[in-house]
Amino acid sequence: MIVKVCGLKDPANIREVAAIPGIDLLGLIFYEKSPRYVDSPQVAETVKTFKNGGITGVFVNKTADEVVQKCVVYHLDYIQLHGNESPEYIISLKNILPERIKIIKAFSIKAEEDLSATSGYEGLCDFFLFDTPTTGFGGSGRTFDWRILQYYCGSTPFLLSGGIGPDSLESLHNFHHNLWAGIDLNSRFEVAPGIKNIQLLTNFIQQIKSKHL
Repeated sequence: MIVKVCGLKDPANIREVAAIPGIDLLGLIFYEKSPRYVDSPQVAETVKTFKNGGITGVFVNKTADEVVQKCVVYHLDYIQLHGNESPEYIISLKNILPERIKIIKAFSIKAEEDLSATSGYEGLCDFFLFDTPTTGFGGSGRTFDWRILQYYCGSTPFLLSGGIGPDSLESLHNFHHNLWAGIDLNSRFEVAPGIKNIQLLTNFIQQIKSKHL
């Protein structure tokens, strides 16, 4: 079970989050309209110290050159694409990124037919991320109907995102899919945008990891 904590922006808080056992990925958002937007040399230096897993950069319709630049500055291990990026864009990106960097493509899911959008990305991404639809880009803090994912028949493993919080343990325990690889945690574990509640995260991750090793 991969656990990704996204939307980090404060160096001191990042260090606290990185010290929590069981976190596999830390997410930094490079979308200027997000309240969790990061553009900080201090953050770039801080994430270097995270040795337990990977650093993920979240992008929305950025040029390939902009993505590569952030990869270098922030030592990214994963690229998460949350915009209208095409399969052709991902192919061009993979041609200029180091092979070690993995790609996550996000899809907004409201109904079964939304899953068809993933077909053109099969074989290009390491993971899909299924999230709740919003009027713009990025997360909503709300959960979509996970039962829709019974109709997902692709071959790419996926992360669940959107509104997962401290009260989601039972729902996660009852969710099953052979390609479900992990969860993405963000706003429902915050005391302010970009600042995570360490105790809430610690307790939740301990419980989720004990059930989904």
